[in-house]
Amino acid sequence: KYLNLQTFHPFADASKGNDTGSQGNVIHIRIQQRNGRKTLTTVQGISDDYDKKRIVRVCKKEFACNGTVVDHSEYGEVLQLQGDQRNNIAGFLVNVGLAKKEQVKIHGF
Repeated sequence: KYLNLQTFHPFADASKGNDTGSQGNVIHIRIQQRNGRKTLTTVQGISDDYDKKRIVRVCKKEFACNGTVVDHSEYGEVLQLQGDQRNNIAGFLVNVGLAKKEQVKIHGF
């Protein structure tokens, strides 16, 4: 009787990708040291077909951290998340279907 309980795929309106729904290029996940123990995780290489702000919004909720989309001069739009979220974001991208496991490269110590 409840009409709004259908399952909703958060990135269903993200067009493009190939027939499996993932993109062609490699996604690089890096970590940067800030001051003290603080770190910053950057995700570069997500296709422009996807809404990066929406991805960040879901990641912030999922991993309980803050994040933003930054326009990088060399890499284009890059996702930034607070803390060491490398494994979290890699698993998330594969589970949601934005990338295949072999497309995700994790860099850092």
